[in-house]
Amino acid sequence: MTKQIIFSAILLITLCTFAWTIRRLARFFKLTQPAFPVKDIGKRMALTLRVAFGQSKIFRWPFAGLFHALVFWGFIVITLGSIEMVIDGLSGTERIMGFLGPVYDVVIGSGDVFAAIVLISILVFIIRRVFHNIKRFKGTEIKRISTIDAYIALTMILFLMISLLGMNIGYVILHDKDITGVYPVSQWLAGYFAPKMSNNAAGTLFEVSWWVHIILIFIFANILPYSKHFHVFTSIPNVFLSRLEPLGYLPNMENVMNEVRLMINPEASVAESPVVSRFGVKDAEDVNWKNYLDSLACTECGRCTAVCPANITGKKLSPRKIFIDLRARMKEKGPGLVKNGKEFTDNKSLLRDYITEEELWACTTCNACAQECPININHPTLIMDMRRYLVMEEAAAPAELNMMFTNIENNGAPWQRSQDDRLLWAEGL
Repeated sequence: MTKQIIFSAILLITLCTFAWTIRRLARFFKLTQPAFPVKDIGKRMALTLRVAFGQSKIFRWPFAGLFHALVFWGFIVITLGSIEMVIDGLSGTERIMGFLGPVYDVVIGSGDVFAAIVLISILVFIIRRVFHNIKRFKGTEIKRISTIDAYIALTMILFLMISLLGMNIGYVILHDKDITGVYPVSQWLAGYFAPKMSNNAAGTLFEVSWWVHIILIFIFANILPYSKHFHVFTSIPNVFLSRLEPLGYLPNMENVMNEVRLMINPEASVAESPVVSRFGVKDAEDVNWKNYLDSLACTECGRCTAVCPANITGKKLSPRKIFIDLRARMKEKGPGLVKNGKEFTDNKSLLRDYITEEELWACTTCNACAQECPININHPTLIMDMRRYLVMEEAAAPAELNMMFTNIENNGAPWQRSQDDRLLWAEGL
């Protein structure tokens, strides 16, 4: 009974802390702008199965992709066993889901095997980070805290797997032939430890490993929202909520479209446009909810920046940095906006204080970054919205574009020819 009380208290603290964090993030989402209606659920489900659960984009980098996919699939299976641990902790039972029989054997057996696979994969990741100079893990936007963050997450996952295997080994030795479930790896390891371990020692190994494993899960769950590894929670929803339009599609601004319709046909009937405080994106509260979700889901893996032609040719643009900056800016300004309302200002903005004009205009909108992102972050949509602000609010476009705008205004086309002269080139043909 004492164990149940202690466990219930720890679980309550964990859930309350996590709920407070999610409430804080939900308030930040309320500051953002509308994006698009979430329709075509069938297409979204298929996309999620292929990209999120199938890890299809991850395998474009085969070596790292394989190990990451194994860790992801392992987490899904092991989470099912963790749910049973929570139920056991609350009810004082042991292996309460054992009545499921063969299904239970498959789930628990798979979790035992994946624990070993994930452990090996994490060791590979640590060795790779320590001894290999991986260019995409570096950049001006990658601070020391981000590298430390990666090692903390990898170390915690490593100990999660060690404690899971330790718990299973202790259970197998303690119960011998009366075990519930199947433990291929742990039974093999138990054959090595059993002759050297008494029942008391096996019981201690089981209890200590059980508590270490469950407490690490609770700590990990509350660290993740403040880490780049928050994608453990956000990547699947982010894929499900992907833009379904072809890459490169630029949604129109309804306010502007209505003005164009009236200009073409003054008698046209148009719906009243919502009032906007500014065109485009200047600061964190101007982004739409999907861009903010993208920033929370970003793993900082650097695959986007690694394929960006602007970055490859030495320009300052890093697609990864754009979303790291958005996440940091909302973290900085969000609490003030929540407390004081949308009129709050700290005399800083996402544009210029975080992201420079040079970075924005370096983008070629080739969409290589969006194509490569393993969780379907669409970088160009935010870049284009920030460009819209520069052009429509500040008229701060590069000289080359200003010439084109002048031509469109005067000639109805981007070229320096009047409409009457458009076909002069065809004379004599």
